[in-house]
Amino acid sequence: MGSVSLKIGDGTARFKKATFCSSAVHILMLFSVITTNLFALYAFTYSPKHHHHQIHFLTHHHTHKNISLISEQVSLILREIDSSQKKLAQMEKQLLGYESLDLGTPHIANELKLFLEKNQLPLGKDSRTGITEMVSSVGHSCHKSIDVLYTYMNYKPNGVCPDDWSVGQKLVLNGCEPLPRRRCLSKIVPKVGLYDFPNSLWKNVSEKIYSWSGIGCKNLKCLNSKKLNRDCAGCFDLSKNGNEMARFVKSKGKNDFLLDDVLSLGSGGIRIGFDIGGGSGTFGARMAEKNVTIVTASLNVDAPFNEFIAARGLFPLYLSLDHRFPFYDNVFDIIHVGNGLDIGGRGEKLEFLMFDIDRVIRAGGLFWLDNFLCSNDEKRKNLTRLIERFGYKKLKWVVGEKINGSGNSEVYLSAVLQKPVRA
Repeated sequence: MGSVSLKIGDGTARFKKATFCSSAVHILMLFSVITTNLFALYAFTYSPKHHHHQIHFLTHHHTHKNISLISEQVSLILREIDSSQKKLAQMEKQLLGYESLDLGTPHIANELKLFLEKNQLPLGKDSRTGITEMVSSVGHSCHKSIDVLYTYMNYKPNGVCPDDWSVGQKLVLNGCEPLPRRRCLSKIVPKVGLYDFPNSLWKNVSEKIYSWSGIGCKNLKCLNSKKLNRDCAGCFDLSKNGNEMARFVKSKGKNDFLLDDVLSLGSGGIRIGFDIGGGSGTFGARMAEKNVTIVTASLNVDAPFNEFIAARGLFPLYLSLDHRFPFYDNVFDIIHVGNGLDIGGRGEKLEFLMFDIDRVIRAGGLFWLDNFLCSNDEKRKNLTRLIERFGYKKLKWVVGEKINGSGNSEVYLSAVLQKPVRA
């Protein structure tokens, strides 16, 4: 190898021979360049497979472990939620009584089994309602009086029912409502000597037409000598000198509203009404004289109320105040209630009753609260606040005092309220 030397000027060129030293230097430089390039190429292309695999393995293992831990925690939380929901559902069933009637119990009456047994619809699923089976209804609290229920349903099918109406009423008062139906014939009590309407409204008939079993008194005289409840003192006395004859037509105090005055407040006329806890039916009788039909809800607590009301030619409804009223919405022109509104217990219970009363009154209809005893000022305020929530118009509102049989003063509230038109 040599170097090329150019001599400019005479146009000639010649080669000069290279020395050994210069050649060695060139070789060393070339080797360095090649070596450097090879190392660079190696550095850029080399991949430490084993180390990378180890890191990848550790990272994957750690990630998988974290995911497993999270999955276990989520599963534990879901199991806790599911367990809590099951416990809550079981508590609700225990409180409400659903699915608590064990039909497999050996001593259970066969008639109760037959009544509560689910029956598949013969043509399958109903296209309109989606129902696939028929289920008989029975009160949700029947399980609380299961022994009494078994006794009530232990009878001879197709025979005469035992004289046990008081057993059935005991179940109703304990929340077992509606009662299960029975396949037996009720005891026949001849209804002789009944008067034609409207003479029947104010004439007592023979005491033999009433069922006195399960009742302390065995005649009307005994009943009239007792104060059966706050709205019924001598209420079975229909004589001219009796207390019932003066009710709603003669006032004994400012809390006693006259029937004609209340009817004049009715918007659009008063035709049908509902009397809650109506005693012996005198409110219905007075309204019948005005050509107004009244349904009177009552139980036979200590007296044959329902039979007496029917004997007067009026419409009795054997129903407790814990039962939803079996009427459609907005149907009654007037609802009358006295101390039957005092159902005791928690305030929510009164709220449910008031909302059901409001449901069946039509817009413009009247709610007549008649001589409701306010045992204390707090009770009156709570009732007032509850009534005001419905936005009723106060047509009459009187708070007055009366002297009771013990000579003590008691505060009563009487009111006539009109249901508003709501959007």
